[in-house]
Amino acid sequence: MKNIAIIGSGISGLTAAYLLAKKHHVTVFEKNSRIGGHTATVDVDKDGKAYSIDTGFIVFNDKTYPNFLSLLSEIGIGRQATEMSFSVHNCQTGLEYNGHNLDTLFAQRRNLLRPSFWGLVKEILRFNKLCKNILESQNYHSGLTLGEFLTENNFSDFFSEHYILPMGAAIWSSSLAEMEDFEFKFFVQFFHNHGLLNIADRPQWYVIPNGSRSYLTPLTKTFKNSIKLNSNIKNIERNDGQIQIHFNDAPSETFDEVVIACHSDEALSLLSHPSDDEKEILGAMPYSQNSVILHTDESLLPHKEKAWASWNYQLSQDRNKAASVTYNMNILQGIKSPHTFCVTLNQKEAIDPKLILREFTYHHPIFSSSSIKAQQQRDKICGVKHTHYAGAYWHSGFHEDGVKSAVEVAKRFDCFLDK
Repeated sequence: MKNIAIIGSGISGLTAAYLLAKKHHVTVFEKNSRIGGHTATVDVDKDGKAYSIDTGFIVFNDKTYPNFLSLLSEIGIGRQATEMSFSVHNCQTGLEYNGHNLDTLFAQRRNLLRPSFWGLVKEILRFNKLCKNILESQNYHSGLTLGEFLTENNFSDFFSEHYILPMGAAIWSSSLAEMEDFEFKFFVQFFHNHGLLNIADRPQWYVIPNGSRSYLTPLTKTFKNSIKLNSNIKNIERNDGQIQIHFNDAPSETFDEVVIACHSDEALSLLSHPSDDEKEILGAMPYSQNSVILHTDESLLPHKEKAWASWNYQLSQDRNKAASVTYNMNILQGIKSPHTFCVTLNQKEAIDPKLILREFTYHHPIFSSSSIKAQQQRDKICGVKHTHYAGAYWHSGFHEDGVKSAVEVAKRFDCFLDK
């Protein structure tokens, strides 16, 4: 039996702890006063009625979340079907649409008479078909970016700015300019795997009933007494086959192994003597900071209610601005209320201060050609010097990826997730 330290209590750290606790002794260290990371459900009282609203991790599907679904099944957590729709609202021109169905696509009936809008629909179909053909032939140009692909294939600026770039920016919490620099192969494989190149036959999406935090208690049941909150770690030393964790306000602790399950930049900063490989690989995977506001200001949604979607993107003239997306939580979580609960990224200045309920800051990995190259070198540092790395940044940056990275670490210790 190994004595294993786990740094971080997001989905990666908790999954690693859950699996490793089947055969080993684990201790989880969390710098904050709560566990869960992006699993952050908050309680809101509005007009005397209580609501549980997710502000970080929200949705998953039945196609591309196999490890997370197995984990939920193993700990006895159910799921609630939801709608996954996407809208775009151009703040300058007033153009808006919701791609959920034909009725919402033409929520602005005047779009029926706009040649540019019909051109957008045709280009969406052409983009999907072309990407599927490339996937089938595996005919990728090395290092090709999404922006270069759009230019080479003569896609219009209208299509790029009103569909593919904002959709990608909403998914990865990035700017439109950053989306153009995305590696095309990474982008198109993700879109294909998530059914986003299909008009029909898309995955069924789900939320966790009563909020995503509902899975935390059953997941941590076997090691709940080994979770240490408010852990102020100074650094991690690796000497003579042992792991020493030093704290700013507590005695050092010694372990056989350590699983560092925080963000890549945080992981690097914790190492007292990182290797050249650790500096290069972890340093190539940066994170961006995103402001997240829970509020009830409907002005952040499209003007026409028929255009309201689960995800609502607001276009502005600033292409370098971080993703401006608003999640309609009433749609996503099936909330019945006279109030529309919204979670908005990076638009605090546009929200009526009187309607703000909570404020948060979340960090998301930035994907580029260099970060994707670094992902492929994980084995150079993971498992070396009794140090293991888990985090969604090793894959596509989502909840499933955090679980997957933890499953991969746990396999080294003969601990497995039931399938």
